[in-house]
Amino acid sequence: MTIRQGLTTSFKDQILKGVHNLETDSLHIALYTALASLDETTAIYTTVNEITGTGYVAGGELLTNVTVKSLDGVAYVSFSNPTWSPASFTARGALIYNSTKGDKSIAVLDFGSTKTMSPAFVITLPPDEASSAVIRIT
Repeated sequence: MTIRQGLTTSFKDQILKGVHNLETDSLHIALYTALASLDETTAIYTTVNEITGTGYVAGGELLTNVTVKSLDGVAYVSFSNPTWSPASFTARGALIYNSTKGDKSIAVLDFGSTKTMSPAFVITLPPDEASSAVIRIT
């Protein structure tokens, strides 16, 4: 199985068609095991190989403080680091998706290896800047 990081192709298509409003829709982040198959072709949130464990509920966490920004010709999305606490589980990657719009996918995150954290699981995202934000359109 494979987890390959990046924006999903369906999201790129849908954003141009006006399907998503990232500041008003409910965006979630779900966590997955190393057995998951997530990449640019992932079109919708799935429970297949989603993690289980203490402090984790299927569907993941709601992303908070979501703001769309732009700088130097780049549009990007800022949001708070997702946190599960208390938590006791492992995860290899994640899927950001829009639960307001039928669980349509937005982006896949690859953690690089399986991560275990306890008593809390925090995804420390790159800085919310035009050059490094997880969700950005250049």
